[in-house]
Amino acid sequence: MATSRIPIFLRRMLRIARTEIAAVTALFVVALGVMTFVEVADDMTEADGQAFDQAVLTWMQPVAGEPRGPWWLQEAAADLTSLGGISVLGLFAVIAITFLLIQRKRLSALLLVLGLAGGVALSEGLKALFERERPPAAFQAVETLNASFPSGHALLSTVFYLTLGVMLTRAFPRAHLKAFVLGAAMTVALLIGLTRVYLGAHWASDVFAGWCAGAAWAMALWLAAYAIGRRQAVRASGLHDDVLPPEPGTDTPPAVIGE
Repeated sequence: MATSRIPIFLRRMLRIARTEIAAVTALFVVALGVMTFVEVADDMTEADGQAFDQAVLTWMQPVAGEPRGPWWLQEAAADLTSLGGISVLGLFAVIAITFLLIQRKRLSALLLVLGLAGGVALSEGLKALFERERPPAAFQAVETLNASFPSGHALLSTVFYLTLGVMLTRAFPRAHLKAFVLGAAMTVALLIGLTRVYLGAHWASDVFAGWCAGAAWAMALWLAAYAIGRRQAVRASGLHDDVLPPEPGTDTPPAVIGE
């Protein structure tokens, strides 16, 4: 009798695993991001880590203040790096949050606000904690303001674009479209981080740590929203994302609209 229940148990476990795979993946990203950040923070104070950062910076700029490649590549890098600035991210956030509120996606709007605001607080707090100096001024092809570790551009762009990408995946039912949206979001965040090293604004470890902290924070917020959504699935009250009814087409028969 007990043996006959094993296949039933395994099927139930497989169904649960498929249902919760997104949450398990997000939890893994949080854990991996935190552990990697701690490791990078430890390595940057050691000789090997500092030598690696110096080697990457020297390769990016064989001559201080002159990034490798043609002139237009530096111009493109300067344009791309602005996509991770607080002004640009703030503008994009206002547009996205307004759209979400119009669509009555209140939980998603709150998630985006907490993501960006919490990311700013996390970035500034970590910078104040580590107080690492930036690369020498001769290498800096863009203006810089505060401490170097971690990269605020890398952290905030990862938080914002990854959170936005995860939200957009809900609009696409097919797996390859979801993968494209997430891939595009991660590509933007990666490019912004690379431009910070290329332009001499950060050490390589600053950017890597920013990516790790940003991904961990974005996935932690998604897990919180996921838990709230599961809880609200059986309740009518509380903060949640409303599902708007589809607008009927002009040639849709009246009998179908009410269905």
